[in-house]
Amino acid sequence: MATKHQDGSLLEARRTRLTPPPLYRVVLLNDDFTPMDFVVTVLQRFFAMNREQATRIMLKVHTEGRGVCGTYPRDVAATKVEQVTAFARGNQHPLACVMEEN
Repeated sequence: MATKHQDGSLLEARRTRLTPPPLYRVVLLNDDFTPMDFVVTVLQRFFAMNREQATRIMLKVHTEGRGVCGTYPRDVAATKVEQVTAFARGNQHPLACVMEEN
């Protein structure tokens, strides 16, 4: 779309495209000490999963060594990692939660 300016020159409207911010996966890592029920509780409490979804991810962590809990903008992912880590430490579990760029 072009608009005629007073001096006769043309001004063209340009669409600026904003690229969406990068997203980060929040991942739980398996260990030999954290109880499976605790992992299910974490998934329900911090990632709003129902018991079935949480159990599925917990089993993935248990069998494959890691499980993706969700994908979020950087600040949300970082907050979830901090919350899960603090909750696990507060309950004396070594559960590791990390974020990685999607």
